[in-house]
Amino acid sequence: MKLVIAVIQPTKLDAVREALVRCGVERMTVCDAQGYGQQRGQTPSFRGHEYKTKFLRKVELEIVVNDDYLDRTIDAIASVARTGPDGSIGDGKIFVMPVDQVVRVSDLVRGQGAV
Repeated sequence: MKLVIAVIQPTKLDAVREALVRCGVERMTVCDAQGYGQQRGQTPSFRGHEYKTKFLRKVELEIVVNDDYLDRTIDAIASVARTGPDGSIGDGKIFVMPVDQVVRVSDLVRGQGAV
């Protein structure tokens, strides 16, 4: 089992969710996140005054998948979350980590059946 953490633009959330459902991934946790990478924040203007925002709004998806769903999950997120044919800075990141054990709290099922 793997934990897939995807940090994406908030405007892409619905499209990514729909793509994941189409490939059979229907369970996920979504959290609001703030951060920056290569773009180093923004310098917007409000009522004629410029101000620096240190963090940009992002959305974090946390998805635990069985190993046979890993590639299709990554492909679905990566293909839909990019902006334009070549992507651009700020499109996001996907992290994959191993999961040692899962326990479903309602009936105490353990392992892959709990996912």
